[in-house]
Amino acid sequence: MRALKILTAVMAVMIVAGVVVLGITISKRMNAPKASTPAQFDEPAGTAIAQISAAGDRLALLLHGGGPDRVVVLDLRDGSVIARSALAH
Repeated sequence: MRALKILTAVMAVMIVAGVVVLGITISKRMNAPKASTPAQFDEPAGTAIAQISAAGDRLALLLHGGGPDRVVVLDLRDGSVIARSALAH
């Protein structure tokens, strides 16, 4: 009977330890930084990035060549194009 009580106590400790490890693992994975998504936006041949400016989770690119100069604003979370604006000469 004593062996059964010891076995039950050991298994209870193992269950509690397993639940704690599972909770810590889930917490770490939820708070881990997300993998970045590469941004793809179609620009004509000859386009070059002249300037980059970041503000929060947005990235503004000043593009020269391949047409009129323009500004493209990207969302850094998913790499999508938020806005485009052509600049007048």
